[in-house]
Amino acid sequence: MEGTIMNYRRGLGTQRTNQYIVQVEGVKEKSKADSLSGRKVVWKTTSGKEIVGKISKAHGNSGAVLARFNQGLPGQAVGTKVAISD
Repeated sequence: MEGTIMNYRRGLGTQRTNQYIVQVEGVKEKSKADSLSGRKVVWKTTSGKEIVGKISKAHGNSGAVLARFNQGLPGQAVGTKVAISD
């Protein structure tokens, strides 16, 4: 399963650089997004390094999810693909 990193999780004056909003392909409802909680998210660099995170909850009503990473991703990661596995 794949997803696209949409943006950081942010507020009016804050930006959380280890939390990202991910739009999962084929998921358009909040109920389906809720079922993805706890799954592993992997972002790969061009050199092959993998940074692993975890889906924590659904974000909004359109099937987006919140993914948390122990280590933040670079800004170039926004708009790229991530792999989602069990």
